[in-house]
Amino acid sequence: MSLAPFVTQLGAEIEDASKETFLLFSQDIPSQNLGIIDSQAPLLELTIGSRDLSIKQSPTVLNSARGGGTTGAVVWKVTPRFAEWLVSPGNILVQYGIVSAESSVLELGSGIAGIVPLTLAPLVRQYVATDQAYALKLLKENIDENTTSTQTGGKNKKPSKKASVVPSSNITIEPLDWETDDVDSFLKSNNAPEGVDMVIACDCIYNYALIKPFVQTCVDICRSRSGERPTVCVVAQQLRQPDVFEEWLEEFKTHFKTWRLPDDVLTDDLREGSGFMIHMGILRQEELGAV
Repeated sequence: MSLAPFVTQLGAEIEDASKETFLLFSQDIPSQNLGIIDSQAPLLELTIGSRDLSIKQSPTVLNSARGGGTTGAVVWKVTPRFAEWLVSPGNILVQYGIVSAESSVLELGSGIAGIVPLTLAPLVRQYVATDQAYALKLLKENIDENTTSTQTGGKNKKPSKKASVVPSSNITIEPLDWETDDVDSFLKSNNAPEGVDMVIACDCIYNYALIKPFVQTCVDICRSRSGERPTVCVVAQQLRQPDVFEEWLEEFKTHFKTWRLPDDVLTDDLREGSGFMIHMGILRQEELGAV
């Protein structure tokens, strides 16, 4: 299926990063503080669509002095909003076949929660959740404990809407460091040498130092895609620092044709004035042959 109708519905491509930044940050943005749902809770009970999820967090890791970052140890507000949008009726990704039973998806910066894998994996063929190694043990636990393999049968198991979740056999959990790992080798080792249909990232834009490695990782994954239809890169984030956002957008649109999703294809919690937004990118043609 061609992406042309999909791109048409997205509207005008973003041409000017500073203008887009002004438009977004001139809104009356509700205070979300840092954007953590509850930094002290070891367990969160969330409902996404018609399903209940029990998500373990690690406040200890969040507050530690661990080098390399600790932000993936808790759940950020944009993540359940993004997951809820993914399963909303008539979602644009499903409508245009980007999300389908034949799709492969790779998530960058998955963190410990597993909310997006648990939501999206039942709709696709393959889901690869990635982050730094410190987050993966708890990520695996959260995915395992919210799938049918651990929610049906056994002692003291109460009936739950979790029991309707598809088993996690199509979810792969792998370490991927944007600053040090080779993407081509990573894709080959995960049986995806020809790339994936979609790359997604939730709230990964908050640090100047990570902007170039993050964008380059997106480029490398999308560049590996073979076939006529390119990889779609989906970036959901909270509005925080205009300077960080503008630097990311400038770097991102250098490599990607970029759109902000219009309100008419979003749920209320992601529309203008919410303090959250979703951008989509398709690798520029000139990047496909770059080395």
